[in-house]
Amino acid sequence: MLHIEDATVRFGARAVLDSVDLEVADHEIVCVLGPSGSGKSTLLRAVAGLQALDGGRVRLDDTDQTGVPVHRRGVGLMFQDHQLFPQRDVGGNVAFGLRMEGVTKAERDARVRELLELVGLPGAERRAVASLSGGEQQRVALARALAPRPRLLMLDEPLGQLDRRLRERLVVELRALFRRLGTTVLAVTHDQGEAFALADRVVVMRDGRIAQSGAPLEVWQRPASAFVARFLGFDNVVPGTVSGAAAETAWGKIPVPDGSPQGAREILVRPGGVRLVAPADGLACTVEARTFRGTHATVMLHPAEGPPLEAECALGDAPEEGAEVGVIFAADEIVVLAGDRS
Repeated sequence: MLHIEDATVRFGARAVLDSVDLEVADHEIVCVLGPSGSGKSTLLRAVAGLQALDGGRVRLDDTDQTGVPVHRRGVGLMFQDHQLFPQRDVGGNVAFGLRMEGVTKAERDARVRELLELVGLPGAERRAVASLSGGEQQRVALARALAPRPRLLMLDEPLGQLDRRLRERLVVELRALFRRLGTTVLAVTHDQGEAFALADRVVVMRDGRIAQSGAPLEVWQRPASAFVARFLGFDNVVPGTVSGAAAETAWGKIPVPDGSPQGAREILVRPGGVRLVAPADGLACTVEARTFRGTHATVMLHPAEGPPLEAECALGDAPEEGAEVGVIFAADEIVVLAGDRS
C-alpha cells in the first residue's frame, strides 16, 4: 500500500535519507527504530508530505504523491506531544478532521462517540483537554487521527512522554486496536520494547539508511550487524575469526552454531549464553556487579582475558560481587554477525 522508492533528503551536503526503499502492506504495522539523527522522523515526514524529497518518490495505493499536499494524502498523523487544541473540548478535538471534510454534525457526533468508546474514554466528549492525564490525552490524539479513516496512520514517538508502566500497557492496547480496525501503521520510536511489542515488522535505521528490516523475532534473534546488535542492547560483541564450528576471540575459543559464516567476523554472545561454572572449569572472571531484574539477575563480569561480559542467571544462582567464577559459552545463544564490522 505504501511504496517508498530511492527516497533521498539532503540538509546541505549531508544525506539525512540516503536512497531508502521501503514497502508497507495493507493492515501491516511497521515500526522504524534508530538512534537520534538516523533519519527515522525525516522518513515519516517525507511520507506525510511535510518534508520534500530531493530524490526518489512516495507512492500510496500506486499513486505518486509528488506535489500532493499533506491534507490530500489521506494519512493520519499523531505526534509525541499530541498537539491537541486546548480551546476545544475532547469531542471538538476528535471531530476536527471530520469538520474539515464537511461531514454532517450527526455523522460527526456518531463517529466521535464510536472512537471514544474504542480508545477507552466513553462519554468524554465535553471534558476539557486540560483536565486529562497524559495517557488520556494520548487516547484523544489517537481518536482524532483515526476519525477521518486514514488509509495510513503515522505515529511519531506516540508514547514518548508517558511513564514506562503506562507505555507498556498502552502499546498492548494499541496493537489490539489496530488489529481490530485493520489499520495500516507506520510508526517511529526510539524505544525498542515499544517497537517489538507493537510491530509486525521492525526497521532499524542508521545514518539515513536501513540497517535491517524483518519480523521482530527475526531481528532480535539474528541482528544483521554489530551496530544493530549494540543498538538492541547487546554489549557482548567481540571480533573473532570463525573456522568450522568455533571462533577464536579475545575470550578464547568459543562455539558457534552450525552453518555460521566463516572468516573474520563480529561475534555476538547473548547474556543467556554466558554460563557460570566453577573457576577452574572455564574462562576465569571476577563478578563486578549484579542487578536483579524481577525474573532473573544480570551479572557483569571482568574476565582475565578480553572485554567485560554480561551474563544472565536465575535469581538464586547470582554470585556475590567480587566472587571468582568460570564462564563457558552456549553455541545456541551465539550469533556470527553477517554484516560488516562496525
